[in-house]
Amino acid sequence: MDETRQVHEFGPVYDEESEILILGSFPSVKSREMNFYYGHPQNRFWKLLAALYETKEPDSIPEKKAFLIRRRIAVWDVIESCDITGSSDSSIRNVKVNDIGRILGEAKIRTIYANGKKAGQLYQKYVEPKTKRSIVGLPSTSPANAAFGMERLTESWKRILERS
Repeated sequence: MDETRQVHEFGPVYDEESEILILGSFPSVKSREMNFYYGHPQNRFWKLLAALYETKEPDSIPEKKAFLIRRRIAVWDVIESCDITGSSDSSIRNVKVNDIGRILGEAKIRTIYANGKKAGQLYQKYVEPKTKRSIVGLPSTSPANAAFGMERLTESWKRILERS
């Protein structure tokens, strides 16, 4: 599979009441095909959030957007465009970042979370110097993160339920 320049084709999900911002690195091939976040059927993001909030897992994109807005969760990715091979975070090069400050200026974001190490590293390198807002790292919901089973992932992600 060859490295190609990819552009993030879909915008963030948030409104002015959003309090939590969850940032991924860059959409997977499946997410780019679906034109929405965490589209790979093996990614545990939607299943995890449904478990944390003790509700049915949303299916359609409108249901997923409503789920996030209802729970005051904003979702976006750190990267606007990059060179990438397939969905591999380790292959990411020549990064251009999204304007995360846009959400921070328009919403009531209290805490920013990284879905995986790469998102956290990219945020700290490119975004934090501009926003002066730190990020809390969480284990990736990606199927590539086999070290974290669903139970361990759920335990780690419970912190998003805490309201300060």
